[in-house]
Amino acid sequence: MTLETERLVLRDLDVNDKEAIFEYRSDAETNQFQSWIPKTLEEVETFILNNSKEFNQPESWYQLLITDKMTEEVIGDIGVHFIDSASKQVEFGITLNKKHHHKGYASEALTGLIELMFKELKKHRITASIDPDNASSMMLMERIGFRKEGHFIKSLYLNGIWVDDVIYALLQEEWTTR
Repeated sequence: MTLETERLVLRDLDVNDKEAIFEYRSDAETNQFQSWIPKTLEEVETFILNNSKEFNQPESWYQLLITDKMTEEVIGDIGVHFIDSASKQVEFGITLNKKHHHKGYASEALTGLIELMFKELKKHRITASIDPDNASSMMLMERIGFRKEGHFIKSLYLNGIWVDDVIYALLQEEWTTR
């Protein structure tokens, strides 16, 4: 699967990307709100090899690498959870290397993926689960058109502790009427 935007290419993970992925995914401070922080290159390689092989497969997560179109540098990744086929719902999760924060890459990558989900794959609803302490991610979701739907108290067990979960969502009809 490959998707191009103005400055980015979203593409399949490859085992040759493991060092670049490890560089930003192993940064515990930047990724404090993530459920997976690898400790070794082998963990990243396993993650790549276990990535779903088929895009738009119900009940699977599909990870896409975000790369710079001109330099091919790895910027981050986006996970797409294809919840099931009946509801036509997906969930997004995004992780960027901290050296690429605040450059508009997350907005651009997400917007390109939203277009694909709603226009080509005819999905009904996209959600994102965000820690309420992650103000940057909540602002990002609101900036690209998502709305806050709920705040669940200590509903996720993450990194050994119970944490709150804020759900953002966007409906296909909301996106196409923008």
